[in-house]
Amino acid sequence: MKLVLSDHNKKELFIALFHTLKNCSETICLNLYDNYIYIQGMDKTHICLYDVKIFRTWFDSYEKEMNDIESICFNSNIFYTIISSKQENHKLVINFSHNDNDNINIDILANGNTNGEISKFFKIPLIDYECELMNIPDTDYDAEFTICSKKICEIASQMLIFGNDINIKCDEDKIDLITNGITGEMKVNICIDDLSEYSISEGAIIDLKYSLNYVSKMCLNNRLSSNIEFSISAERPMRIKYNLGDDSAVLFYIAPKAED
Repeated sequence: MKLVLSDHNKKELFIALFHTLKNCSETICLNLYDNYIYIQGMDKTHICLYDVKIFRTWFDSYEKEMNDIESICFNSNIFYTIISSKQENHKLVINFSHNDNDNINIDILANGNTNGEISKFFKIPLIDYECELMNIPDTDYDAEFTICSKKICEIASQMLIFGNDINIKCDEDKIDLITNGITGEMKVNICIDDLSEYSISEGAIIDLKYSLNYVSKMCLNNRLSSNIEFSISAERPMRIKYNLGDDSAVLFYIAPKAED
């Protein structure tokens, strides 16, 4: 298996992805298929599930041999620390060989005229970890909206000053985001005209509460995409989606909080 990334924007997206995933889990399992890589897992409390599919066309080079193993697991913090050490002109090369099935190699290579940048080579041990993949069926949600990622990340950051939960209320005219705690209350009214997309089932009124800490820490990252898609329904976890381009996407699922 060999993955190569030299495009600056995609390198930044790749690093931002693993910055977010390391907040969810210390161990990441990379599942390797002929046409894409697939990453799925849950945080320790089983409140947040992540689901990532990146197609081979997203990479500058994607090589997989028939005798490559289909899943490798490694420490997410170490992996992120290594790939985030790259400089602007570096090329990222992630390599696993069946001849050395105990380690994954990460090469950060100087590329042409690098203004003093140097190549670095890392090897980290693989982890023996069983990860059972869940089948997540496509489903319809009561309400779906797309909002500027920078805007919603700023809102969530401000809300954390006032509370630990976020109450999302939707109807056909508006969306309200509310949090409160011992320091006070914050309410944000999002006008439908400020959204890139908005749909809601006819006559539906949604009033759901989620952990703001999980939503902010494990899901909201304005470096992954310029827009974030939210899908919510009373019968299923909230879905947060980032489109990475080339049909690749990152999905997070957050379970709602039970009413006291």
